[in-house]
Amino acid sequence: MNASNGAGQLLVLSIGCGVLLLAFAVLMKLAKGSSAKNHEKLRARWPLSNAEQAMYFRLTSTLPEYIVLAQVSFAALLDAKGRAARNTFDRKRADFVVVERSFKVVAVVELDDRSHDGRSAQDAARQKLLTDAGYKVLRYRGVPNIHEVLEDFSALKKPRLSSRSSDSA
Repeated sequence: MNASNGAGQLLVLSIGCGVLLLAFAVLMKLAKGSSAKNHEKLRARWPLSNAEQAMYFRLTSTLPEYIVLAQVSFAALLDAKGRAARNTFDRKRADFVVVERSFKVVAVVELDDRSHDGRSAQDAARQKLLTDAGYKVLRYRGVPNIHEVLEDFSALKKPRLSSRSSDSA
């Protein structure tokens, strides 16, 4: 019985070693596969689409008294103490931010090109974040003409009359 008992233990030990080797091989394969995913080759991309480039040049040529910033992170425009609130905006970007030379924000400009089709609810939520913080948001369905840009920015400059001053008129 000792010989068969010894053979049984040897068989169990061999099977156990085989299972361990198989598990080790599977783990190594998984580790190699996940590291390959983490080392995906990065590619360069244009910072602005063709439509955004046209809009940038329209804004800069029409509004030479201002500075036009492109692809501005909402985190550069908004602040919140809590992480939950920051998570509502930390990965969002404004197409353009028009600022005075002092970098006071005049308006946030959004270009609603074809990439915005079917995203009106998301666009409205993004706009609400900005307007709730006190920013003026101008939305354009396509690249506007020079006169439209001038009118919109002129309207932003006009002082708003309070109800007291309009009552006395």
